[in-house]
Amino acid sequence: MNLGIISVHGCPIRQAGIKDVGGMNVYLLETAKRIADFGNKVDIFTRRHDPKDPQIININDNLRLIHIDSGPVDAEKKELFSYINIFTKKVIKIIEHENNFYDIFSSHYWLSGIVGNDLSKQFHVPHVTSFHTLNDLKQKAFPLDEFLPIRSKYESLIAKKVDHIIVWSNHEKKSLISLYNLDPEKISIIPPGVNIKKFQERDIKFCRNYLNISLDKRIILFVGRLEKLKGIDILIKVMATIEILDVQLFIVGGEGNSPEIKRLKDLAIKLNVREKILFLGSIPQDELIYYYGSSDICVLPSYYESFGLAALEAAACGKPVVASRVGGLPSIVIDGKTGYLINWKCPGPFQEKIEILLNNDLLRKKLGKNARSHSKNLTWDKSTSSIIKLINEITSSVVLK
Repeated sequence: MNLGIISVHGCPIRQAGIKDVGGMNVYLLETAKRIADFGNKVDIFTRRHDPKDPQIININDNLRLIHIDSGPVDAEKKELFSYINIFTKKVIKIIEHENNFYDIFSSHYWLSGIVGNDLSKQFHVPHVTSFHTLNDLKQKAFPLDEFLPIRSKYESLIAKKVDHIIVWSNHEKKSLISLYNLDPEKISIIPPGVNIKKFQERDIKFCRNYLNISLDKRIILFVGRLEKLKGIDILIKVMATIEILDVQLFIVGGEGNSPEIKRLKDLAIKLNVREKILFLGSIPQDELIYYYGSSDICVLPSYYESFGLAALEAAACGKPVVASRVGGLPSIVIDGKTGYLINWKCPGPFQEKIEILLNNDLLRKKLGKNARSHSKNLTWDKSTSSIIKLINEITSSVVLK
């Protein structure tokens, strides 16, 4: 199989946690590598994000990353729609120049879905897409200033024209059917995974010594991009009222000069808890495992989350997770067994469950063990096998429109 992956804004080799780089980027790299490991040829087309990036990077013998010059390298994500036609034309030019034609295109995020539909029509091959997030669902959960009506329009068009859609949870599948009146058979639920060899239970004393963290602290961990949708303000407010001494919040993700970090730091100062909160910025995965290992619990107070890869990574590391009952998080966090799901987007209910876990070592360890066990059902190998099986079915049976 020769697979062309389109990821306009999400370069899989960029470090997760910085602006616009998160679980989708991790997903792309982990699944693409494994698809290639099965002997398939895989090319990932993405924008050039750094002038120093070479046009082609050979990740392994069967997997290439191809950078496309499409607009300024520092263009905001909301500006990229203006450069979509340029991106598409340059991908077509590369394909025809190399005489390297694909059996199927896979796209990720709505911008890529536009490109994928055009390439599918140009080369008469099927197109499968994953939205990762849906604009209408995000707006319903947390209305944002940067709402783009054009995005909702194109997500609807993509959903109706594409040959197949991969979603990460039953919640996402039901939402697509409801929003766009789609045939359920057109949608497959294939959740992401976790590398259970890399993300595993580690001795907390060893991890804290490695990172030079006091053994006397209770550590609450948040991992993710720093944006309003992630609900980090809820967690900071919890820190202002929590009735546990020597508790500290570690926030992993973001860039030091971003407006969102400034907003969160200002809130922490206003609530007189700045000294209890450590903003760590983006951390490479090889080091991130020690932060999971050093934590007592992981908290994701998101207003909306299509899946929540950080929750799965924490679970694989044997940590109970307290998370919002939104999107795909209930498929990772089993309420009362591997952590707790919170129905309300306010500090009180989060504080209650956080205090229960931090005050009860036996319960915390029990839920952590359960979380590790549950994570073994969600691995990258299982996810990739399902993707390959689906793609083979599509390429052998789909009738193109």
